[in-house]
Amino acid sequence: MPSLAAASPGSPDLWRHAHVGHWLRAALARFDARVLDLMARNPAVPLALSNLAARAQVGAAHIHITRHLPTEGARLTDLAQRAAMTKQAMGALVAQCEAWGMVQRAPDARDARARRIVFTPAGLAWLQAYQAAVDQAQRELAQAVGDEVATVVALGLEAYCGH
Repeated sequence: MPSLAAASPGSPDLWRHAHVGHWLRAALARFDARVLDLMARNPAVPLALSNLAARAQVGAAHIHITRHLPTEGARLTDLAQRAAMTKQAMGALVAQCEAWGMVQRAPDARDARARRIVFTPAGLAWLQAYQAAVDQAQRELAQAVGDEVATVVALGLEAYCGH
């Protein structure tokens, strides 16, 4: 892969793959793949979900539910909005995760017509394993680039995202 340092005026097409957006996307893909790999081997993950992760049936799209579903649950439209996905796409992910036993649809105490997406006990175990895997992947990032660089990257991205 080309590096930012390798970009030069003499290579007019290099900029397409040697920019921060490219590296952010590649880093996210690597980070998510590592998290899923760790989860596939975590004995605390329910066996069915661990097997799905090990066979690459759980992917980055499914991580949207893990990242964005509050522990108290959320309506499908709110979950889709948090994950920056269409309601239809999130509905398909929820249906798949429901079939896997990760989430379920429950009545909404505030609106009898509405349903909330909530984690099942297996889904909560998945969520705890996700947290442990993210922590491990972050430690590995710091080992790979150094604590100082990892801190600067995290602070810079947080500032860039406006948080």
